[in-house]
Amino acid sequence: MSEPNPKPNLLARLRGSFEHTPRTLLLLFRSAKLATITLFALTLAAAVLPLGVAYVGKAIVDAVAAHSREATLRWVLVELALVAALALVQRGMGLLRSLIGARLGLDINGEILEKALSLELRHFEEPSVYDQLTRARREASSRPLAMVTETFGIVQSLVTLAGYGALLFRWSGFAVLALALASLPGAIAEVKLGNLAFRLRNWRSPEARKLNYLEYVLANDAHAKEVKLFGIGPLLLDRYRTLGEKFYREDRTLAVQRASLGWGLSLLGTGAFYACYASMALGAASGDLTLGDLVLYGVSFRQGQQAFQSILSSLGGMYEHNLYMSNLFSYLAIPTNDGSSAPQLALPSEAGREQGIRFEGVSFRYPGQEKLALSKLDLFVPRGQSVALVGHNGAGKTTLIKLLTRLYTPTEGRILLDGKDLVDWDLDALRRRIGVVFQDYNRYQLTARENVGFGSTPHMGDADRLSRAITRGGAEEVLATLSGGLDTQLGRWFKDGTELSGGQWQKVALARAFMREEADVLVLDEPTAALDAEAEHAVFERFRKLAEGRTTFVVSHRFPTVRMADRILVIDGGRVIEEGTHAELVAQDGRYARMFTLQAEGYR
Repeated sequence: MSEPNPKPNLLARLRGSFEHTPRTLLLLFRSAKLATITLFALTLAAAVLPLGVAYVGKAIVDAVAAHSREATLRWVLVELALVAALALVQRGMGLLRSLIGARLGLDINGEILEKALSLELRHFEEPSVYDQLTRARREASSRPLAMVTETFGIVQSLVTLAGYGALLFRWSGFAVLALALASLPGAIAEVKLGNLAFRLRNWRSPEARKLNYLEYVLANDAHAKEVKLFGIGPLLLDRYRTLGEKFYREDRTLAVQRASLGWGLSLLGTGAFYACYASMALGAASGDLTLGDLVLYGVSFRQGQQAFQSILSSLGGMYEHNLYMSNLFSYLAIPTNDGSSAPQLALPSEAGREQGIRFEGVSFRYPGQEKLALSKLDLFVPRGQSVALVGHNGAGKTTLIKLLTRLYTPTEGRILLDGKDLVDWDLDALRRRIGVVFQDYNRYQLTARENVGFGSTPHMGDADRLSRAITRGGAEEVLATLSGGLDTQLGRWFKDGTELSGGQWQKVALARAFMREEADVLVLDEPTAALDAEAEHAVFERFRKLAEGRTTFVVSHRFPTVRMADRILVIDGGRVIEEGTHAELVAQDGRYARMFTLQAEGYR
C-alpha cells in the first residue's frame, strides 16, 4: 500500500473548502429545489431570531431594574413569541434536512449505479475502480447533505456574527478582536485533523474492501458449505478481527487526538470570554453599564464566539466534505466507451457484404497483465456455422467470447460482424443479435418469470415467448416443481424463496438465453457443467436443432458435445493450433486426438 498524498498547506485547504460546493448545490437543487429554497429561508430566520431574543433579554432586565411591571410582562411575551418562532424554524429545518437527505441519498446512489451500468467489463476487474466505487458509495448518502448544511450554516453564522459583532462594537472594538482571535487555533486544528481523517480512510480503501469481503464470505450462503466443511471459518474470522482491530486503533488514535486537542484549544476561547465578561461585570458594578447591557454584551460575546467558531469549524468541515465529494465526482468522471456515442447503424444489408464473423490479427491483454490472453488471432466463421472451442483452462476460449460480445475491445486488431467492425455497431443493436450463457451465469434472487424474462426485457410479459424459451432451455420440469409457477420466488435470500439445484439453475439460465429469439449468434460457454452427461447431451441436441441457420459457438470439455459442431477449434496460448471436424482432428493425431483419447479412456 502506497503512502498517502502529501498534506496540502492551510491556504490550499481553505481554497479547497468550496471546490465542489457549486456542483453539490446543483445536485441538491435538481433533487429538491423547493425544499432547498425553503431551507435557506429558514436558515436566515434562524440567524436573525437569536439576535432579537438577546436584545429582548436586555430589555427584560432593564425593565425589572426599573421596577416596571407592564414593560417586564410585555417584553417577556415578546421573548416568548420569538423563542416559539425560533423553535418552529428549527423544527422545520430539521424536517427539511431529513427529507432532503433521503431524496438526495436516493438520487446520488441512483447516479452511482447508473454509472456502474456504463462501465466496461475491464473496469470491474480493476481494483482501483472498485476502490473508487467503494469510496463514492461510502459517503454518498450523507456527505452531499452535510456539505449543503455546512454551507447554509456558514451563512447563518455570518448573519448572526454580524449582528452580535455590531452589538459588541458599541461597547468595545477590542472585544470583537478577542472574539475572533480566541477561536482561530481550534478551527485550524479541526481543519488539519479533518484532512488526516480523510487521508486515513482513502489510504485504507483496499483493506476496507478486504474487510467487507471477509464479512461477506463468513455470512453468505454461497460460501457456507466450504467454510464449514473445510473448517476455514475460524481462520477467516481471525483475519477479520485482526483487520478490524487495526482500523479501530487508527480511528481511536484520531478520535483521542481530536478530543484532547479540541478540549485544550477550547480553553483559549473560554479564557477570552471570561476576561471580557469580567471587564463587563466590573463596568456594571461601577455604573458604566446597566444590568441589561451586561446581559446583552455577555450573551453577544458568548453567542458571537460560538458563531465565529462555528464558521471556522464549518470551513474545516467543508474542506473534509469536499475531499469526500471529490471521490464521488472522480468516480462519475471515469471515462467509458459504452457505445452510447457510436453511430446508430442499421443492421448491414446482405448485398455485397461478407456474412459471418471475422477476427483479424486480434490480440488481447487483460488490464494489469503482461501476458497476452489472445495473440494475433485470425479466424473467419461463416454465417450459420457451428463452432466448438476446445482447450485447457486459461487457453483463451472465454476471452474470445468476451471479445465477440464486445465486453472487451481488442488490444490489437479488429473483429468484424457481417463486414462491419464491432466498434462501429450500436451496442444495443449488436447485443440483440447475440444470445449468451456463460459458465458463471447469474442466479437472480427474484421470481422464475424474471429469471427467464431477463433474457429479453421488452418481452417479459409475452407468455408465448416465455413458454418457448422454457421449452428450449429444457426447464419445463423445473417449472413443474414450483408451487407458484413462474411467479415463484427463487433462491433463499427472501421470504418464501425456493432454492434450486445447480442443474436446475443452469436450465433456467439456458431458458433465459433462448428468450432472445431474434439473436442469430448463439454462444454457450460451458453452461452445462453441472448437468449429467445424458442431460447435457439432450440440451445440445435441442440446441443444435434450434440453432439451425444461426452462427453458434460452444465451449465445452465434453467431446460427445464437441463432436456435434461443424468445426472444432483447438486453442492454446491464445492461438488456434488445430481446426477441423472431429474426424479430421482425430486423424491428425495431434492435441485434440490426445485429449479425446484421454477422455474416452475414462468412460471404459
